[in-house]
Amino acid sequence: MIKLSRVSKLDGISSWSLTARATCPGSIDPKTKALVPACDGCYAAENRGNYRWPNVRQRREDNGKDWKRSEWVADMIAELDNHRYFRWFDSGDVYHPRLAEKILEVCKATPWVKHWLPTRSHKIPRISKVLKRIAKLQNVSVRYSSDAIDGSYTKGLHGSTIIPFASFKIKDVHTCHAYQTDSHKCNGCRTCWDRDTKVVAYVAHGRAMTNLIAKGT
Repeated sequence: MIKLSRVSKLDGISSWSLTARATCPGSIDPKTKALVPACDGCYAAENRGNYRWPNVRQRREDNGKDWKRSEWVADMIAELDNHRYFRWFDSGDVYHPRLAEKILEVCKATPWVKHWLPTRSHKIPRISKVLKRIAKLQNVSVRYSSDAIDGSYTKGLHGSTIIPFASFKIKDVHTCHAYQTDSHKCNGCRTCWDRDTKVVAYVAHGRAMTNLIAKGT
C-alpha cells in the first residue's frame, strides 16, 4: 500500500520517505566510519521533531517493505495521477539499486509531475549509475547533497549544501526561501525542482543541527 506524507513546509506537497540513517548508505564517512556532519545533525533521525512519533516512524518502516512489491511501480504511478510536484525522501535515501530502478520507472511514467530527489547515494557506485539515468529526465531534479554544514560543496557535483544561518551567503548559490521567512514554508517557491538552479543552500534547522554548529563541527 502506497503511503505518502504531506510536508507542511512544502505547501502540502507530498513525499515518499524511508527511515532516516538505516536507509542512508551515504551518511557514513568511509574513512572515519562516523556520520558525516550533515547526517549527524539530521532533523529526521529517530526521536527528533515529528519523526519521533510512532505513526510517523511506522509509515516509513512500512514503505521500506512495500517498495519491494511487484505492483509498487504501477501503484505509485496511479497515486501520482493528480500531483504536479513531488518530493522523494524527506527522510531516508535510495539505499538499493532496485529501488533506484523503480524510482526511475515511476519518474519516466509520470512526465506531468516535477520530481525532486535529494540524495547522498551518488557515493554508492551501483546506485550512482541509476541516479545518473534519473537525472537525465527533464521532469526530475536530482540534487546530490554535500556532507558539510558550513556551506561548502563541490562545484559540478553537489546540488545542495547546508549553511549555518540565513544571512550566510554564497556566490552563485540560491538560499532556501523558507528559512528567510517567519513562516518557514516554501510559500510557492519551487526552486528545488528547478533544474536550472544548480545549487541550493538550506539553512540549518532543528536543535541537533544547531548544537552541532555551535560546537564548531
